Amino acid sequence: MSQALTLARPYARAAHAVARDEGRVDAWSQALGFAAQVAADPRVSGLLLNPELADGDAVALLAPPDAEASFLRFLGLLAQAGRLPLLVAIAGLFEQLRAEDQRVVRATVTSAAMLSPQELDTLRDALKRRFGREVELGTAVDASLIGGAVIDAGDVVIDGSLKGKLARLQTVLAG
Repeated sequence: MSQALTLARPYARAAHAVARDEGRVDAWSQALGFAAQVAADPRVSGLLLNPELADGDAVALLAPPDAEASFLRFLGLLAQAGRLPLLVAIAGLFEQLRAEDQRVVRATVTSAAMLSPQELDTLRDALKRRFGREVELGTAVDASLIGGAVIDAGDVVIDGSLKGKLARLQTVLAG
């Protein structure tokens, strides 16, 4: 996976630069999301590796109906370079660049039980203070955490789960 990210990074940066210069970052984000979703389909991903598939056909298959010319050229460039299978990684990296530009931190809160809207608001406010940025929160439930929550904000993971605390206690007692 790290090789895919390494290969995808320059394409994501180039796409982001073009989208930013055009003032169409949101449109590019939607178009890349669409193309990545199509490319991730197992039936399509196998087809993308077929050398018999013409570049124009691949672009037509992956492009959303309302795609702009610059996005179509980008897909064409990926097709010529044999990089269409990297679309999922490119889209993910593009979204990271977009979030950095918009000064938004995307975080996922995994808790033992569903959090109330008030708890999520309190958590969002605390994360805003910590990161000094707007925060987009996603949620997940994992009953194996027993209690508490784990917050994953990219490079920062805060484990406040009971399961995590018990694991740390076990490490201290065993060591």
